[in-house]
Amino acid sequence: MEARGAALVERVRLFLAWWKRSLLLCLPRSWRRVLGLGDDRVLIYLRDAALVLDRDTGDAVTALAELPAEAQALPDSLLGARLAALPRWAVLPAHVALRRRLRLPAAAAGRLRDVVGFEIDRQTPFTADAVHYDARVLERREDGRLEVELVVVPREAVQRVVTQLTPLSGELAGVDVFDELHQPLRVNLLPAAQRGRRGSGQRSISLVLAAVAVIALLGAASIVLDNRRDAATALEAQVRSRAEAARTVALKRQQLVDLIDGNTFLAQRRTALPATLQVLDELTQRLPDGTYLEKVSIENNRLLVIGLSSEAASLVGRMEGAPYWRNPALSGALQPDPRVRRDRFSMVAELVPPPRLSAASTPAGAAAPGARR
Repeated sequence: MEARGAALVERVRLFLAWWKRSLLLCLPRSWRRVLGLGDDRVLIYLRDAALVLDRDTGDAVTALAELPAEAQALPDSLLGARLAALPRWAVLPAHVALRRRLRLPAAAAGRLRDVVGFEIDRQTPFTADAVHYDARVLERREDGRLEVELVVVPREAVQRVVTQLTPLSGELAGVDVFDELHQPLRVNLLPAAQRGRRGSGQRSISLVLAAVAVIALLGAASIVLDNRRDAATALEAQVRSRAEAARTVALKRQQLVDLIDGNTFLAQRRTALPATLQVLDELTQRLPDGTYLEKVSIENNRLLVIGLSSEAASLVGRMEGAPYWRNPALSGALQPDPRVRRDRFSMVAELVPPPRLSAASTPAGAAAPGARR
């Protein structure tokens, strides 16, 4: 389980490294150099009786200058401002290094230098404290194992070169070794505590650009957030307006329903009770001529008639059998009025729906509803 976890971590690390290299390759070489993201460096080594300076761009090594071995200083004007800011590496000849190929598990890639340090006693005639060493990955096998090369140089040889070249070049960023084809192995035999750093200007530029990128990213995020907020506000206003329109439509719909219900109620009331003109017409036909009405009231389905009549005792009989009411009755005792020689009466009846007669069923020559007998 631990091996699988280490292999997964190694795959993630390799993916991130590949991704970083791919992103850097999208930038022009000059931009990478200005931002301090390139692999350019100045190589310094002794050849015969001369001090040689080469430029290593990562893809090729090109000659820069050649000075006498007894030179006391390396002027920056010789390289120019741009090259003078590059890290400077001392390079040892191939014959001073001992190289051994090792096969290690994939989990060792994250701590390759520490792992190969335990192999020095078994793979070389030296002890770990007597040499400077480093390792590089040559191949990644299909089974996940690593083909690694261990590079070992006696400590005295490294210190001799560092002591000789540091006064000329200033602090060294590393110590590399040439192979048989005079190409650098791209290892660093110099201990981390002794490695100098150059290109502080480029790093400052990189930090400034990184800060600008962060500020730009925050600004873009703020703009996106403001746009989202504006869109949310606009959507809220739109929803509010549509909700108001929906409430207005619902109110009008309710008003329409109430109006329809009211009209239906009135229509039902009209069909459930006779018309007032029909009731009055029927009253004029049934009341005798000596009858005077003081009040005729219709409340819901109740008919109230108050008046004076010389034939008040027979009014209930005259009112019976009408098509527009039923159950006529006096609501109180008759009260004689000596001034007009008639009796005051109060009579009530219950209104009923009028009969529905078709025109064909009406007898020919029947009296009109408003005709008097």
